[in-house]
Amino acid sequence: MHAEYLMGNEAIAMGAVAAGVNVVAGYPGTPSTEVLETVARHNPDGKIHVEWSTNEKAGMEVAAGAAYSGARALVTMKQVGLNVASDPLMSLEYLGVKGGLVVLVADDPGPISSQTEQDTRHFASFAKVPCFDPASVQEAYEMIQEAFDFSERYHTPVFLRPTTRIDHGYASITVKDESEYRVHEPEGFVRDPARWVIFPRLSYRAHQEIERRNEELSEVFSSYARNQVGPGACRLGIATQGVSYSYVAETLAERAEEGKEMPRVLKVATPFPFPEKLAVEFLQGLDEVLCLEELDPVIERELIFLCGKYQLPVRIRGKLTGDVKRAGENTRDTVYDDIAAFMGWPKAEPAALPEPPVSVVRPPVLCAGCPHRASFYAVKRAMKGQKSVFCGDIGCYTLGNAMPLDMVDTCLCMGAGIDIAQGIGAVTPGMKCFAFVGDSTFFASSITGIINGVYNQADLTVCILDNSTTAMTGHQPHPGTGHTMMGQIVDKVSIEATLRGIGVKTVRTVDPLDLEAAIETVKEVAAEPGVKAIIFKSPCIAIVKPLGRAEVLQDACRKCKKCIREIGCPGIVVEDGNIKIDASQCTGCGICAEICPFDAIEVTSFETEEGSGK
Repeated sequence: MHAEYLMGNEAIAMGAVAAGVNVVAGYPGTPSTEVLETVARHNPDGKIHVEWSTNEKAGMEVAAGAAYSGARALVTMKQVGLNVASDPLMSLEYLGVKGGLVVLVADDPGPISSQTEQDTRHFASFAKVPCFDPASVQEAYEMIQEAFDFSERYHTPVFLRPTTRIDHGYASITVKDESEYRVHEPEGFVRDPARWVIFPRLSYRAHQEIERRNEELSEVFSSYARNQVGPGACRLGIATQGVSYSYVAETLAERAEEGKEMPRVLKVATPFPFPEKLAVEFLQGLDEVLCLEELDPVIERELIFLCGKYQLPVRIRGKLTGDVKRAGENTRDTVYDDIAAFMGWPKAEPAALPEPPVSVVRPPVLCAGCPHRASFYAVKRAMKGQKSVFCGDIGCYTLGNAMPLDMVDTCLCMGAGIDIAQGIGAVTPGMKCFAFVGDSTFFASSITGIINGVYNQADLTVCILDNSTTAMTGHQPHPGTGHTMMGQIVDKVSIEATLRGIGVKTVRTVDPLDLEAAIETVKEVAAEPGVKAIIFKSPCIAIVKPLGRAEVLQDACRKCKKCIREIGCPGIVVEDGNIKIDASQCTGCGICAEICPFDAIEVTSFETEEGSGK
């Protein structure tokens, strides 16, 4: 054993490697992404199969096939990705697994980088899948190894449900030496249709077995060392989980030094099946319990149920009673305030902080030189004066909704924009319908929507913003990049060929940085009937070298600010009343020069000695 300073996601990944994981599949999504990437970095001999799957459903099914074959498999995603993977998951629980299968779902209280605050603990109950909820980086490292053991012992997939502060928190933890890693050799798939082919009769029998097993697991989890009841000296209790437990422990440790009476504490590491026996022991002799948990009142409802079942005269307080906030992250300060109010302790005196420096808060914005900006602008220019709707999607390009572009009218979930545009077009005569989608999202969740449009004769222009990477989550590869997570060079899956193969007759590819050509292409394609597609192809500026640099010719500049008002590039600034280019941000894309009505912006290419103007 030795100590390492690790991010939570790195710790989870190293725990999986130490547990002898054979297959890791997933789809990138903050806050889960680094788990798979870390496994890939610690797989020099390639013995672990590591892949970015096309989407979460594909990842779940790859992991299931591996687990059918006796392998230890891990599939990674964020909480909204579980929605995509839920179809195979719900049936998979009925079939079970042979090798250990851990489904890592990172929840995002806040939400910080997600559409929703969805709570995976509900999904665990809904799917009847055991769930493990780590409270620290160290516990996450150890818990994933235990999760594999439980999965194999009970032949079931299991959830590991870290939240953002566990995923992205850092800690010095104790980890195994490489010599201590488990080596797991799967036996391979053995044909057994009676087990692996799901039919109603099998499902009926399996459902009964699942209910019996989960009753057993409730008993087992009551003795599981990570579910704990801490001693207390009064008739008050606190029930908590995850990172909130760490905040509770810190708060109580501080107050104990002051000689305060301490409440009894229940730490719930397995929210499903709930450790009923342990929870009842915790409730005995208490008058009130405060539940401190992130997202939904899962523990709170379980304790209310147990009080009713066992006729325990304990008042349960929390989100449902309005004693703690109903949404968002818990913090060290909010937890202290909630405990202080519950225990009757004085409120914490806010520390005197120095006056912060004056700063300008920059809203989220597309990077300087981002080709998506040019793509949106080309469509905006081409459709000026026409009745149009612009349906967006999940990715960097969601930021196209910001002013001055104002080019995202809807955004629901990955791939939804294509179908939403079809729905709008069906009931809004004369509307020019556009759907914007990135190259990674195209492969992940958009193909079926385009097929739907072709089949149902929609009038729709699909704009694929192809920047040759999965940019928003950290530049992961996808089927169109020509390489895999492990660096293998493979054939690119052609977006154009795919579109033509599913029936899209008009497919045009254009460089959005060639603004005039892009505008003309949009006009021509949008005028055609049916489903048609424009591939705006230009690499993400984060994966290529800058093209050059732009400079404002002050003598020619009329300070009309069209370059600022039209495209909103953060590389264009106003200093002392003059329009200037921030050289530290400029990539030389040249869009600002193309829209300047006075030829006042000059772009110098790094490949030439002479500057070339607009």
